[in-house]
Amino acid sequence: MERKKFLLISAGGSGQRMGSDIPKQFLSLGGKAILQLSIERFLAAESGLKIVTVLPKASMQWWRDYCQVRSFNVPQILVEGGFTRFHSVKNALEKIPDGAVVAVHDGVRPFVGVPLIREMFSRMENCRALIPVVPATDTLKVLDLRDGTLEESLPAPDRSRIWCAQTPQMFLSEELRAAYSQAYDTAFTDDASVASAYGIPLSFIQGQRYNIKITTPEDLPVAEALLGVL
Repeated sequence: MERKKFLLISAGGSGQRMGSDIPKQFLSLGGKAILQLSIERFLAAESGLKIVTVLPKASMQWWRDYCQVRSFNVPQILVEGGFTRFHSVKNALEKIPDGAVVAVHDGVRPFVGVPLIREMFSRMENCRALIPVVPATDTLKVLDLRDGTLEESLPAPDRSRIWCAQTPQMFLSEELRAAYSQAYDTAFTDDASVASAYGIPLSFIQGQRYNIKITTPEDLPVAEALLGVL
């Protein structure tokens, strides 16, 4: 029996690093909220997709009003975000049944490719967890901050073996929920790290360089430029 497909879109942050009056996921990009653009990529890739959207409690009504005014009539289960991303995803997983494939995606990654989403859902027929990655391109340094000065503490790692994880990250819903039963650890920087700590084997797929996460003001002009070509 084919598993149902769910999108768990993580948009529970306050966006403090963006320095704006509203959370970054609601900032306008090309006349639409970044969160709307992110969701639309998945709707274009998969018909019948079920959506669970994690939001800050204070922003839930704003998002409802936005969707109504913009006629963005997409059924969504809204979930209140937690203290950390870990707790937000854990809350949202309670709304997703066993026997599904769940794609966990950052609400501020609006440029993920539709072909990549489709390919990942297809590969999940034979995977337990699938993570998109791109190779690191910058020279890497391991440094410590001592008395206001950065000092090298370890030799530079071999860049050819370093890859950067992106989202969406896909899992079997019952396995990811079980992984999130673990106690929170600061080492849990994404869903793949939670799954790996629980013993779920990870598979990987080549990601996309332009699948950027909009986090700081410097990212906005880059996003505007990408919007014009993607």
